[in-house]
Amino acid sequence: MADLEERADVVASDPRQSGTGVLVRPRRADDLADCVRVLGAVHSTDRYPADWPDRPAAWLTPDGLLAAWIAESDGRLAGHVGLARSARGDLAPALWSRRTGGRPELTAVIGRLYVAPGARGHHIGARLLACAVTHARALGLHPVLDVLAVDTAAVALYRRLGWTHLGSGDQQWPSGRTVTVHCFAAPRG
Repeated sequence: MADLEERADVVASDPRQSGTGVLVRPRRADDLADCVRVLGAVHSTDRYPADWPDRPAAWLTPDGLLAAWIAESDGRLAGHVGLARSARGDLAPALWSRRTGGRPELTAVIGRLYVAPGARGHHIGARLLACAVTHARALGLHPVLDVLAVDTAAVALYRRLGWTHLGSGDQQWPSGRTVTVHCFAAPRG
């Protein structure tokens, strides 16, 4: 784990990941309370996540988590992203596998990506996404993700950044609800 944290630090210290007043760095345990607070604001504004988790800090730290990063703007938490191993039943790795012939285990799933409502319009989401993509590639994994079909702003972001639409499908969530997601793969790097 120390090796992964060290490599996450190297990726986050890349000067291209910081901009005027914005710094992307690995998430620390003491960041989780702020991450949950900002996630609450995002949920109130955008209904993301669609189902508010019983334990939001645990939701931000799913099984198989490889690394997570936050963006800070003027010293305040402005966004979050995580990178995890594909879990059984994840649609994006399966669709990537069908398209490329690669094993689903060769993917890493980007998730828990959000930007604080007051920090939008400064490419923070794109910066967080780029950090996760770089880290996945450093691990020899291809980044994939899924997004709710109704989240048109996120879909537009991924398309604008050149992500490949792998397909769409229905997923059943632990709550029992069935949702439609669009799955994307990062551009070849």
